Amino acid sequence: MPDTHQTQDAKIDGSEDVGSNPDPRRPIGEIIAARYGRRALMGAAAAAATLAALPEDASAQMAVPQEGGPSTLTFPELRHQMAQTDAVAEGYERQLVIRWGDAVLPDAPAFDPRNVTEAAQAKQFGYNCDYLDFFPLPQGSRTADHGLLVVNHEYTNTNLMFPGMGSGREARTRSSGPQTRAETMAHGLSVVEVKREGSTWSYVKGGRHNRRITGDTPMRIAGPAAGAERMKTNADPTGMRVLGTLNNCAGGNTPWGTVLTGEENTNGYFGGDPAKTPHAAIMRRYGISADSWYNWWRHQDRFNVEKEPNESFRFGWVVEFDPYDPESVPVKRTALGRFKHEGATHAVSADGRVAFYSGDDERFEYVYKFVTARPWNPNDRAANRDLLDEGTLFVGKFHEDGKVEWLPLVFGQGPLTEQNGFRSQADVLIETRRAADLLGATPMDRPEDVETNPVNGRVYVMLTNNTRRTAQQAGGANPRARNVHGHILEIIPPGAGTGRVDHAATEARWGIFIAAGKPGVDPGAQYHRATSNEGWLSCPDNCAFDSRGRIWIATDGSPENAGVADGLYAADTTGYGRALTRLFYQAPTGAEVCGPCFTPDNRTIFLAIQHPGEDPGSTFERPSTRWPDFQDGVPPRPSVIAIVKKDGGVIGD
Repeated sequence: MPDTHQTQDAKIDGSEDVGSNPDPRRPIGEIIAARYGRRALMGAAAAAATLAALPEDASAQMAVPQEGGPSTLTFPELRHQMAQTDAVAEGYERQLVIRWGDAVLPDAPAFDPRNVTEAAQAKQFGYNCDYLDFFPLPQGSRTADHGLLVVNHEYTNTNLMFPGMGSGREARTRSSGPQTRAETMAHGLSVVEVKREGSTWSYVKGGRHNRRITGDTPMRIAGPAAGAERMKTNADPTGMRVLGTLNNCAGGNTPWGTVLTGEENTNGYFGGDPAKTPHAAIMRRYGISADSWYNWWRHQDRFNVEKEPNESFRFGWVVEFDPYDPESVPVKRTALGRFKHEGATHAVSADGRVAFYSGDDERFEYVYKFVTARPWNPNDRAANRDLLDEGTLFVGKFHEDGKVEWLPLVFGQGPLTEQNGFRSQADVLIETRRAADLLGATPMDRPEDVETNPVNGRVYVMLTNNTRRTAQQAGGANPRARNVHGHILEIIPPGAGTGRVDHAATEARWGIFIAAGKPGVDPGAQYHRATSNEGWLSCPDNCAFDSRGRIWIATDGSPENAGVADGLYAADTTGYGRALTRLFYQAPTGAEVCGPCFTPDNRTIFLAIQHPGEDPGSTFERPSTRWPDFQDGVPPRPSVIAIVKKDGGVIGD
């Protein structure tokens, strides 16, 4: 999500996400430069110099460029493009599953693009879709042709939702009270039943599990921050209940079959003057300013910080809910910390405790993991109901000798004391960013999705970019002073590759998997030596792994930073084809690709196509594309697609 539209604040106002970390000491770029050496990173032999610093089981797997080594991926590569429609590799078929405005609940009205209302949106598929997850039906089965598709709805494009609004940021300042309410309902999540009949996917309107979760859905607050003073508002003097979830970007699931959705750029929904509240410094650290991205605060008092100074503290959490129970009450799990959560993906440690990894998606912010206090119980789903309320939140410190140190954010330990303004664990979690600052965590280049490879147990961190890095800060996860194209880090926990991975450990190793950009053009770009002119990528954002442990990388920012449409790329993570990326799918103009999600049989991959038509000057009346309907008068519609192989085979093989 790069310079002009790829972070939520940039998407809203056309400016860069400048970051709110007041003192980004020793960022990851500086550490990488110190570890690898500036000259080594510029050449193809960069990774070879690091092998001696890695554990023996990791050495053979590092990103040493191979001379023409074959990829296990068999699809013909796409050519890079910029077009009004999308494209997929030859031999594959793209199917439209569900679009913004399609009916989710049985009494939902038909989509009327010229009359988007609060009542309709509360029952229809929401706007910009992001994280996707597939939960088989019946529950507990491994079926791959019938299930529940869970979809995040990150934000709204006012200029493309309503006629007569103009373009860009000005559109949001013109929205009326009813329009802001419709936008509130278009946020949150959708749960829809999906089926594959023959080779074709479709969704079930009014399926008994179908659900809309919106910006108004009642939720419970749990964990150490529940009931804290700063969680109390006029509407909720207990600090235990909150309405809605906002800016749901990436997400994850749990071993016991629940959904985790991350609240990311929630700061942009609040307006008013933070200086007129008791919390100006905290709000500044979280990016809240009088210059709100939306007009909501003028029409809904809870988003006006002068009227409700505590409401913003009730957002920026991970939310858990049961997709199989449409009546279940979502829960904000405060033990996982408050920041711009890009995902919350799990990995079961050898002792049965569960680690949840998450990135704080802003320049110079941090990578976190939460480890449960006790093991999960695979034989009693109910016993895991509140497992996420007890455990330890850690933040990553990346050392130049290749070590990752996970630092605990625990009240009373180190600098997290009353002398530094923390009176309880609730304070530490509400101010997670400041606590991580004090611990000396490593500022990263916009950490987004963090996923574990289920085959080898390694953890992959998508670092989308950081164009605000100065020459003095160059190094770390990328040697470039302006890290325009981003990179992917690989974390190797103890026991990776052995079947007994210790994700609860407080130390690990790290290395670079890919440094993005165009080889031979962008200094420091690092891939397999055989990567083609179509295979290089820019701005990695989300990723997923197939059953063979191959990585599938979704990008966000390629049009602005690389001049090509965003897409989905794939590569081996081991063997001779390691880091040999290949282009599989490209989105229509203005769109990013989000939430890659495989069915259990690996014969379908679902993708969320977010904000098609989000180009400068694009309006409801004159959008840059009308994908996917291409009908006069119908604006572009964020949608979920399914990609299948025409012969019914496994994706990628």
